[in-house]
Amino acid sequence: MIRKQVRRSPAEYEAAKREAAQLGISLAELLRRSLRTLIPSDESRPWMRFAGMVATGDPRSSTRIDEDVYGGRRRDRVRLR
Repeated sequence: MIRKQVRRSPAEYEAAKREAAQLGISLAELLRRSLRTLIPSDESRPWMRFAGMVATGDPRSSTRIDEDVYGGRRRDRVRLR
């Protein structure tokens, strides 16, 4: 992971902190999510569009990632020999 320092005006910094607090996330996570909306995702890994962005409140949501991302369980779509 690469670490960068970003300079913002005090007003922008405070506004970003308030937004992060309203979302219940850290300022760093708010900035990561903001960048993800601008940078195209790797189309070879469609699930990356959602990495860190989805909060369902369901503790078992990670067990249904194929269904959520691909629209169905992947193993159901893979032909077994």
